[in-house]
Amino acid sequence: MSGATTEFDECLACSCFAIRKAARAVTQHYDRALRKSGLRATQLNTLVVLTKAGPMPMASLAEFLGMDRTSLTRNLQPPARKKWIKIAAGDEDRRVRMVSITPAGVAALRKALPAWREAQAGADRILDRSGVRVTG
Repeated sequence: MSGATTEFDECLACSCFAIRKAARAVTQHYDRALRKSGLRATQLNTLVVLTKAGPMPMASLAEFLGMDRTSLTRNLQPPARKKWIKIAAGDEDRRVRMVSITPAGVAALRKALPAWREAQAGADRILDRSGVRVTG
């Protein structure tokens, strides 16, 4: 980097920047591994949550995934087009949008599982290279 100012040098060690950079690297790693399955990492996570939790309101799904509802709505479009998920009005409150996984979505998850396992096994290397360690 060029520049004579040292005023912002401490910002180069920004935790937020490092974590966001690591997150992008890990997401790219998973997306590469999952490419042949047709799923992206974010879609896989959404389908897994719906498989485990069952149908849920879009607002609850967004909260669980740590996303705003607008981003979730945009992210749900591809799996809805592929008929991996169903979005329907709620039974009790028609304004509530309920999201559920379909049998085709479960099949897509099953197809992606070996690739996900491979990506999962290699994720630690990506995190190590980025300087972030996750324990647990």
